[in-house]
Parts: sequence; structure tokens; C-alpha cells
Amino acid sequence: MTRILLTGYMGAGKTTLGRALAERLGMTFIDLDQYIEQRFRKSISQIFAEKGEEGFRDIERRMLHEVAEFEDVIISTGGGTPCFFDNIDFMNSKGITVYLKVPVERLFIRLSIARKQRPLIKDKNDEELRAFIAEQLAKREPHYSKAQYSFVADRLEDKEQIRESVEAFCRTFNLP
Repeated sequence: MTRILLTGYMGAGKTTLGRALAERLGMTFIDLDQYIEQRFRKSISQIFAEKGEEGFRDIERRMLHEVAEFEDVIISTGGGTPCFFDNIDFMNSKGITVYLKVPVERLFIRLSIARKQRPLIKDKNDEELRAFIAEQLAKREPHYSKAQYSFVADRLEDKEQIRESVEAFCRTFNLP
């Protein structure tokens, strides 16, 4: 029974690497945000608007506890998931936790492309976005660094880099 929980800032590649890794290992992939959206039949933005961040974080915690019982699964957590309640300690108790580390500049490039799909950053210009990422990452780093392992995920820009990153991940963590 294997359970791998990926954590890191938005744009770190948790979904991209997690999905490719699950396919390579023949495991189930779960994106926690997508799981929440399917369960509640609402977007994360709608849940935030209706319940506020506190309400969302409570739902997120309950859904984390639910998916953390699944077996042979790779779970991509939300960027804030490990930063609230005892979530990171709980995650560490349930499986292998891996912090996907990505430099601010790479996060900026990735997020500037996907800015419109992300409510927290959609209205920021480049300068504001770069500063926001650096500030938020600094605040969250103490939580992320409580993961059991870290993995540099700065090479996920195309299929070949994703494949190479999956192979490097498997070698690093002695996965088949």
C-alpha cells in the first residue's frame, strides 16, 4: 500500500507531476481541489465566496482526511492545505509527503500564463504577481518544509521534461 502526498505552492507542478507519476506507477491520482469541487458540485471560487476562507479550509481538511484513507494513491494537495490546522502533521502520518520546490522565477513564469484561472492572482500585474509569489512562498515555506522529503520540480514545461522528472522522482524515492 502506497500513499504519496504532494505539496507545494500553486504552480509547483503537483497536478502535472502527480498525474504523470500515477500513470507511470499504475496508481490512482487525486487532485484535492478537483475532489472538493466534484463532491460539493461547486468551484473552489464559489465555495470561497459562499463560506469564506475559514469555511473552505474546514471543508479542505475534512476532504483531506477522506482521501488520505485511500490506498495506492497519489494526492495533489492545494497550495494552502499544509498551512492550516494540523494538516501537514496529519499528511506525514498517512503517507510519504513530498514538497515540490520551485524557484520564485519559475513559479512566476508558470503562474503568469495561468493567471486568469487562479482567483488569488488574476488581477495582479507582473510586478505584483512576482512580489505576491515571493511573499506567500516565504510565509508557507515553514509548513512545506515539514514534509518528509523535497523534490525540485522546476522541469515540467513539456512532455520530455515531465517524463524525465517522473523518472528522477522514482529513482529518488526508490519507486518501481
